Amino acid sequence: MSPRRPRPGRSTGPEPGPVLPGTAPTATGARPTRRGGGAPWNRNSWSTRSSAPLEAVQGEGRSLGRRCGFLRLGGCNLSCRWCDTPYTWDWQGISDSGVSYDPKVELHRRPVSSVAEELMGLGVGLVVISGGEPLSQQARLLPLVDILRDAGTEVEFETNGTRVPDSRLVRPGVRFNVSPKLSHSGDPAGRRIVPQALTRFAATPGTTFKFVCRTTADLDEVAALVSDFGIESVWIMPEGQNPHDIDKHMQELVSSVIDRGWNVTTRLHTLVWGQKRGV
Repeated sequence: MSPRRPRPGRSTGPEPGPVLPGTAPTATGARPTRRGGGAPWNRNSWSTRSSAPLEAVQGEGRSLGRRCGFLRLGGCNLSCRWCDTPYTWDWQGISDSGVSYDPKVELHRRPVSSVAEELMGLGVGLVVISGGEPLSQQARLLPLVDILRDAGTEVEFETNGTRVPDSRLVRPGVRFNVSPKLSHSGDPAGRRIVPQALTRFAATPGTTFKFVCRTTADLDEVAALVSDFGIESVWIMPEGQNPHDIDKHMQELVSSVIDRGWNVTTRLHTLVWGQKRGV
C-alpha cells in the first residue's frame, strides 16, 4: 500500500521557496503535521544547505567527489531511525539522535529567485537537491530546475524513491539518485517501498539506485528489489555517521558487493567532516 498523501500546507507570499541553516531566513516555516509512525510533514518549508564551492562536494554515489552546490529541503514522508539529517524532519526526537528539532529554527521560506541566485553564485556545474524528501515538493522545484538547466547547470535529486517523479523533471541534465530504504530503517514496507515510483525510476535513463546497508544479509533484500523492479545501476553504501562505523560496514560488505556485480560508494563528506553541518 502506498503512503497516504499529506495535506498541503498553506502558502504565503507570491513566490514560496527554500532555507539555509546558519543564515538569516526571510520567513518562518509552515506548521508541521504528523503522519503515520510519527513522521512529520512540512509542505511549505524548504531547508537548504549551501557551502563555499571548494568545500561542497557530492559525497555519495556516481558523482562522488564532484564539486557541487547543495539545496537541502525540509520535510520527509519517512522516519529512518539512522537518518543523518534528522534536523530536516524530526520534531519529536524519534530518530536515533533522540533530538527533537524545532521546525521554526530549522525550516524557513525563501523565494525561488533568491535560492537560484545563491546556487548560481557558487560557480559550480552541478547542484544536488536533497532533503528530507525533495520530490514531496517537486512542483515547487520546477521553476528552480528550469533556471538551473537554462544556465547549463546539471541537477541531481537525492530521493527515497517513494514519490513518482513529475514528467517535467525527467529531462536531459537532470538525474535521480534513488535510495529505497531497507527494513533496518525502521519504517514498514508499505511506506518505504512504492512499486509505481520504483518502476518509473527504473525506466528513467540515467537513474542510479543507492542502498544503505550494514551487513551482507541486507544485500539479499537489495537483490529482491533489483529483481522485482528491473533495477540496473546499483550502488551499495555502508551505513554510518562516523568514520569508524562506515569503515566497519564497508569491510563487511565490499567483497560480497563486488561478487554480485554491483558498485560501491562510501560517504566522503562524513569521512572528511563528520556530522558538521554546512559542508
